[in-house]
Amino acid sequence: MRLRQIALAATELEPTVEALTDVLGIEVSFNDPGVGVFGLVNAVMPIGETFLEVVTPVREDATAARFISKRGGDSGYMVILQCDDFASLDAEVVRAKGDGAKVVWEGDHEGARTVHFHPRELGAILSLDGMPTWEEWRWAGPNWEGHVKKTVTSAITGAELESPDPENLAGRWANVLGIAAVPDAEGRPSISLPRGGRLVFVKGEGGEGVVGVEVRVENPAAFAERAEARGLLGADGAALIAGTRFIPA
Repeated sequence: MRLRQIALAATELEPTVEALTDVLGIEVSFNDPGVGVFGLVNAVMPIGETFLEVVTPVREDATAARFISKRGGDSGYMVILQCDDFASLDAEVVRAKGDGAKVVWEGDHEGARTVHFHPRELGAILSLDGMPTWEEWRWAGPNWEGHVKKTVTSAITGAELESPDPENLAGRWANVLGIAAVPDAEGRPSISLPRGGRLVFVKGEGGEGVVGVEVRVENPAAFAERAEARGLLGADGAALIAGTRFIPA
């Protein structure tokens, strides 16, 4: 299992995508018409072999619209993990259900499969996905490899989740994933995924949700200059886009 994609929910698609592609030095590989069934439009952007997605609701009854309202604005929305193969996906789903996780949607597309778990217990939607091969990622479009740009950023390495009680939230994710949370170098509960990426749990009073994305930065000067030019650079060196901190790692 590895961290493969993070989705943000934003009220406006184009300005959000413009900021992300500029600051992170990436480009859009796909706008998936299939998300229309959820009342959404989207854009998917590869960062190396990992992916960033922005979804924007176009119907008032869309789950993402309710999520944005609950979070008080644009926010991290979904954490998508790729399982090793379909057999491991099936096993993970069975085990997660046994630990009380509620499946809210299951689907497939061209052989790829996805299972979404309710955000009530996790603070964000968790998606467990399987692909026909380990290298593929159907959600990014048929030619995503040709859109990979690595001059500024080259990978998503982690997701940061906030809670007033981060240890408790980390325990809930640990139960669903079957992977223990242990303190990282800063003493924060962290779940390291066996095939790459991590989930870090931090204290905050804004409810529970995804508040940060760790990115491997190849050109720190370009990252900082572009974020500062847009008024998005924080004192800690992270860029705040769509209510989410992009943290150089």
